[in-house]
This record gives sequence, structure tokens and C-alpha cells, in this order.
Amino acid sequence: MFRMKILVPVKRVVGYNVKVQVKTDHMGVDITVRGTGFDAAPASGGSAAVETVAAVADSGQSRFVGAELAKSDRPELTAAKIIVSGGRALGSTENFTEVMTPLANKLGATISASRAAVDAGYVPNDLQVDQTGKIVAPQLYIACGISGAIQHLAGMKDSKVIVVINKDPETPIFSVADYGLEADLLEAVPQLSALAG
Repeated sequence: MFRMKILVPVKRVVGYNVKVQVKTDHMGVDITVRGTGFDAAPASGGSAAVETVAAVADSGQSRFVGAELAKSDRPELTAAKIIVSGGRALGSTENFTEVMTPLANKLGATISASRAAVDAGYVPNDLQVDQTGKIVAPQLYIACGISGAIQHLAGMKDSKVIVVINKDPETPIFSVADYGLEADLLEAVPQLSALAG
């Protein structure tokens, strides 16, 4: 068993923009790592021991009520290789569906949204990408009409390639983009969908 006297992990806060060293003498520290923060390890070649641990008896302090799973033909958001994400600039549920769905279908992508689009009721909250929604790291992330609030950037900044379509060149999301198109998404995304077909 590995023991250390003092643990000083570095934690990122404020939308992943500030690093904080957390020092503690307590040995019961849990450390979490984003699953999308690393490439997958090879499926073979490991030498770790496998141990069987007996289950603990139910304390009676909690109970399972049920599970409701959203059904979709698309890949699960956190495991998707391509994500097409829409923001408040889409203006309505109808626009979100009519503009984003064809592009996602052509690319075999999963659809997501900014918090502003979720709060406006364009899509359900299980499609929200940001600090309080899902954290994603696809191979390709296409952000359409998303301003790039710090919380949203924290949820998608580990994406391998980021493409931004926005008519405002000063929007913060352009600062993390690999490719950017300054255009009205209601015109540009349908044209992109037509080219992808």
C-alpha cells in the first residue's frame, strides 16, 4: 500500500482557468480525474492484481427508487467522437432541430447545447455541455452560435479539434477554436450540411 505524509494535489477552479494547490494532512483524500483527460490505455499488458472484495450489508439509510434512461440513436454525449453543439443564437426549438439535426445526421454526430439554449427550452438538459452539465472531449466539436462562457469552455476545452461558427468575431469561444467561421449560423450550418452530404 502506498502511503505519503502530505498530499498536495493541484486543483483547477474557476472554469479550469486557475490552478490551486490544496494541502492536507488528512489521509482520507479522494482524487478524481476526468475520464476524458487521457487517451485510453491499451487493453492488454497490465500487471495489476485483481482482488475480490466482499459486499457490505445494506445499512438501510438509502434505497434504490428507479432509473430512467433517455433513448437515442446517437452516441452517448460523453463518449461521442463528433459533437455538434448549438447555442441561444438558434432562437427557438424549431430552429435548433431544423438547423442542427441535418448536420449531426450527415456527420454521425451527437447533438449538444449550451446552458443558454437549455435554459431557453430548446433542448432537454441532458444535452447541456458545461461545468454543471456534461464534460466532453470528442475528436471534433462544432460550436454553432455559442458565445463561449467560461462554464461552457470548461465543459468542452479538451476537445481535440474545435470549430466555431458565430457572427460575432469578439465572442470568447473563438479564443479556443482551431477553426472559426464568422457567419450567421442559420445560413452557414445548412450550407455545411449540404457540403457534408
